[in-house]
Amino acid sequence: MRALRILLIIAVVLGGIFVAVDRAAVYFAESEAADRVRFGGVETGSTEVDIKGFPFLTQIAGSELDQVDVKVDGVRTSAGGRSIRISEIRAQLHQVKLGAGYTSATASRATGTAVVSYEDLTTAADNGVTVAYGGNGKVKVSGSIEIPLLGRSVSRSVLSTVTLVDGDTVKVHADEVPGEGIPGLEDLVRRKTDFQREIGGLPAGLKLEKIEVAEDGLKISMTGSDIELAG
Repeated sequence: MRALRILLIIAVVLGGIFVAVDRAAVYFAESEAADRVRFGGVETGSTEVDIKGFPFLTQIAGSELDQVDVKVDGVRTSAGGRSIRISEIRAQLHQVKLGAGYTSATASRATGTAVVSYEDLTTAADNGVTVAYGGNGKVKVSGSIEIPLLGRSVSRSVLSTVTLVDGDTVKVHADEVPGEGIPGLEDLVRRKTDFQREIGGLPAGLKLEKIEVAEDGLKISMTGSDIELAG
């Protein structure tokens, strides 16, 4: 009995040591991975990496991680000469295969969400235009327009619908623009308030699926496969 008790104590101690070593290895790997995650040609802010699954050491020995959650702040993309800032990207990466020397990684599949704040959407719009939450899944776009016929400017706010077109472009289109009997007023207002911006520069294999207008910004759902994360 005494020998069995000693063996059990040793097993518990060794198990505790293994868990401690495993968790320490995860912490180190997450820190290293955060420094190596790259979106090609895109400016990014801080990156956080959370490696799921236990034990980690057996996953690393097989050069494949079950799931890795990534959070990237301040992603600035550009396309067609115009830039737009994504406040935050959160992605859940599955079956992440590690390259030789752990210098590269590719996720077999991924899901995630990108958030564009109204402040950043305002910056991406034309000069003098502000974008805010309009309620009921709409955005409110405001701006001043010069009316040559009247020799003065007028300020207008419109409720607009936001859609995702061509799988990579955010389109803002006013539902209705009151013309007030002024010839050409609606066209002038729409030139200012209607716009679209392409979300470019994301990792190959990651596609935008759906857009939702929320109180804190635009939330864009993403999915993808065979996504290169570092290299």
